Amino acid sequence: MNEEINYIFDEGIIKRQQIAEKKMLEEYEKGEFTFETPLICLNPYLISPCSAVILFRTEKPVAIKLTVQGKTQETNIAHTFKAEISHVIPVLGLYPDYENTVEISLYQGESRTFQIITKPIERDIAKLIYMKSTANYLKNGELIFLSPALTDRATGFDANGDVRWHISIPTVFDIKRLKNGHILTGTERLIQIPYYMSGLYEMDLVGKIYKVYTLDGGYHHDQVEMPNGDLLVLTDDFATGTLEDVAVLLDRETGVVKKTWRAKDFLVPGMGKSGSWSDEDWFHCNAIWYDENTNSLTLSGRHMDIICNIDFESGELNWILGDPTGWDKTWVDRYFFTPIGEKFEWQYEQHSALITPNGDVMCFDNGHYRSKIVREYRLNRDNYSRGVRYKIDTKAMTIEQVWQYGKERGTEFFSDYISNVEWYADNHYMVHSGGIQFYDGEVSEEFIGAKKGDPLARGESITVEILGDEVMLELKVEGNFYRAEKLSLYHENSNLELKPVRQLGNMGVSAQSETVIEMPLSGKMMPEKCKAHIIDEKDRFTLKSRFERGQLVMLMMENENETHSYYIPTSAHATRLSALCCGTFIESDDRNTSTSINKRGLSGEFDIRVIIDDEKYETGIKITC
Repeated sequence: MNEEINYIFDEGIIKRQQIAEKKMLEEYEKGEFTFETPLICLNPYLISPCSAVILFRTEKPVAIKLTVQGKTQETNIAHTFKAEISHVIPVLGLYPDYENTVEISLYQGESRTFQIITKPIERDIAKLIYMKSTANYLKNGELIFLSPALTDRATGFDANGDVRWHISIPTVFDIKRLKNGHILTGTERLIQIPYYMSGLYEMDLVGKIYKVYTLDGGYHHDQVEMPNGDLLVLTDDFATGTLEDVAVLLDRETGVVKKTWRAKDFLVPGMGKSGSWSDEDWFHCNAIWYDENTNSLTLSGRHMDIICNIDFESGELNWILGDPTGWDKTWVDRYFFTPIGEKFEWQYEQHSALITPNGDVMCFDNGHYRSKIVREYRLNRDNYSRGVRYKIDTKAMTIEQVWQYGKERGTEFFSDYISNVEWYADNHYMVHSGGIQFYDGEVSEEFIGAKKGDPLARGESITVEILGDEVMLELKVEGNFYRAEKLSLYHENSNLELKPVRQLGNMGVSAQSETVIEMPLSGKMMPEKCKAHIIDEKDRFTLKSRFERGQLVMLMMENENETHSYYIPTSAHATRLSALCCGTFIESDDRNTSTSINKRGLSGEFDIRVIIDDEKYETGIKITC
């Protein structure tokens, strides 16, 4: 049976937030909302269900203290807001599906208590197994935030292991706090399977988005705020035929790319291959770090088992940290370190490389394969992961391992992908093993994200904070989570700001097929078994449809004057599951495809048609660009 496919216009989260904020402020302006009878709006920006906003006026400027009462005294969350007449108070740290008690107090004056009842969680979030923490270790409003790697949503846990924040859209990769108190995280807008996103959101924890950074090559894995506020972002240049080997510097205020670094300019693809290497994903950059002391960038290349450092201005290679096996001797002699000291081990397929203030290098040593020699590869069930710190001497070119945590825990702490470390101070660290995977009760040798819906597949994440030799916190949850961050819900530089969003940058021009297939229309609509539908947006449209593996499929945009054709891959390996750092958008059935076409570079109205093998089908949909 054939029928016209479904068409949906998605106005987008930015537009929906603008409508919601306008509605809230119009109600506030029309009403007589006072300290005694304020306006309370739950989840005002639609994506942060554990938040609210309290709005009211006072006769004169006065500071307001807000307290969200915890289930224990130690988990109360309090913050004082500066003196105003018109008060727009963000409420953070509400428990989901709970009658929350919230107190507001005038400076040196009276207090009022209100009940805010939150809704049950509608989306998957991290499910607690346990939280172990010493008394008062997490201070007022501090949470452990987990950003997702699979189907869950970003989630924040307090010292008791209770959820106090979560987001209801699938923003992915890391959550970074900016100096202005906002957070910077990847959008939920997929531009290419498996996890290349349109860009970044600058937002607050109430969920309000202030800036949208859109990049031609999208965003993946990591982002860093520079001392002057500009942004370092990992991206792609899809036209080169390789992936995850480009970084850019974005102007914070305009979104314009000010500088670009390509790993091919300072490394040679094919040298020092890790076990997960491929021609396309030869470097797999999963972390970027700026060191102000040396004006340099440090990059983590998972598929070369290396952490490398380049000059910020020239892009010239300074050094390479990793097992030199498989590298030409001239490279080893010039760029690699010689180990010294006892108990030294190299890192393998690492994540989250950083430079400490004294110049040491830290990373999460996943240890996947734990060798560069195929016959010596170690199975996951016999392996371990760890956080590690190395002291390097860039003059003598020596390296010493000065700290590690995780090896002693063996396979229970093993994560063959994702994960991170954080440096707080000397001898005070976080180690997050986010990709612990089991199948049928045993350590999995395969990526469980490819087994969605399989009850035998199970993931865990363990986040540990160590002070000296003491474990101060250990959080264990179900599911795999890309990174962990410890952040306060409130920040001294941040409050809810009632200003319009700024959308910076543009989607790239979608690559067209080099082959144009001349084929007459069959006069048929797409087969019902394709379950096709089109989602139209302001700057792109997406065809979601099911095709059989190996079929020739082309998406066609046609009108009287021009034709544009786009290849839709249907091979089983198209999702690159061998090196997946985020499975959020992977379908359980790999016959399901999602193809987005950017409207940039196109003008006019087009009929959307689809070639499947030897027939061209109608969709009945017209798209205006």
